[in-house]
Amino acid sequence: MKTYFFLSISFLLLLMSCKHETEQKVNVANVELVPPPPAGEKSMAAADQLEDAGTANKPTASNLSITDTAKKIIKEGDIRFETDNPKAARQNIVSSLKKLGGYLAEENETNSGETNQKEYSLKIRIPSKNFDAFLSTLTSSTDHIESKNIHIRDVTTQFIDVRAEISNNKQLEQRYLQLAAKATKMTDLLAIEDKLASIRTTIDSAQGQLNYLSSQVSYSSLDISFYTRHPGEVNTGNGFAYKFKTAIGEGWEVLQNLFFALIALWPLMIGAIIFLLLIRRWKRRRKANIISEA
Repeated sequence: MKTYFFLSISFLLLLMSCKHETEQKVNVANVELVPPPPAGEKSMAAADQLEDAGTANKPTASNLSITDTAKKIIKEGDIRFETDNPKAARQNIVSSLKKLGGYLAEENETNSGETNQKEYSLKIRIPSKNFDAFLSTLTSSTDHIESKNIHIRDVTTQFIDVRAEISNNKQLEQRYLQLAAKATKMTDLLAIEDKLASIRTTIDSAQGQLNYLSSQVSYSSLDISFYTRHPGEVNTGNGFAYKFKTAIGEGWEVLQNLFFALIALWPLMIGAIIFLLLIRRWKRRRKANIISEA
């Protein structure tokens, strides 16, 4: 009997022990472990530090591996001269431009109808290496130069600075792209996209400035204006046809001047008409008085 009692007690204790262990296992299984923060959650913190780090570690122009170390010179100027034959002078300029690889960028022509005088204004672009040769040819073929101004600017430092700015911003852009690949939050992605758009705008603007500088360095600009004070196309012949044509033109001009002169005297003409009407009226009254007295 006692043996049966102890066995019963032992069996109950064993059941209680098993139940307790099962509850502990269930409780442990239901506990959610907090995962470590993903790399994306740190993206914005790293992104905020990128620009400061990029500014602190920003490479100077001397640290950049710039292969083109030649000086960047911009040549531009203007020249004005007198010529007896503007058409021939223009033709010589265009011909010289073609030989030296230049081109005519802009052209304006002014023609005075009264004196039949012409003036040309040309804006030319020519490779910088041929600028001096073209200018020498132009001045040697000109008799009278009224003015000549040549400006030379060294933009080497500006050129290197712009290239350094582009390189720095491209490196910063790559870092933001790496952060965008690791980001998991939508807010982080949107913020990084805003940063990338701003950086891309800066790169495009600097690239446009660099392209403009390169164009100015590669091709020099020169404004050319020339004129004549002696009409080269006026016919000074003494033939009958020329004299007849000249007489008709002069007669028509005199008639025009007379017509406009009469129009300018309209107050005197109106006064004269009124005076004649008054005289006529006075004569009629006098005639009527004489008849009545007779």
